[in-house]
Amino acid sequence: MTQIGVFRCQENAQKCPLTNCFKSLRGKVQGFAGYDEAELAGVFTLSDRAEENLALAKILKSKGAEAIHIVTCAFCQKGQDGWQLGNGFRSQVDETARSIAEATGLPCVKGTAHLPEGYEPEVFKGSTGAP
Repeated sequence: MTQIGVFRCQENAQKCPLTNCFKSLRGKVQGFAGYDEAELAGVFTLSDRAEENLALAKILKSKGAEAIHIVTCAFCQKGQDGWQLGNGFRSQVDETARSIAEATGLPCVKGTAHLPEGYEPEVFKGSTGAP
């Protein structure tokens, strides 16, 4: 069973209880469709400070996380016709995901629930021996 760590958006932390992210994780759909079995290892809120995000990612790894996902709202926005790529709550999500993968050696995936139509979750792998 793959242990999953999740990074949520600070901007949405007081509005979203991650209900659909957790449902997608349990159902192995949306951003979690590639897992045979998955279980939540922990959740942290993205910081504006890159070094803090890396420290939090290392804590998730120490708690058993084998992959880390960044919530969809970090890099997508909800429009009238559903979720669309771009204009999410966070800038530089690719850089954040790449840094997390490098620092931890774990795959860092962009996407949880509410994936835009046709979007395939991007997986960042570090050069430190990540799968």
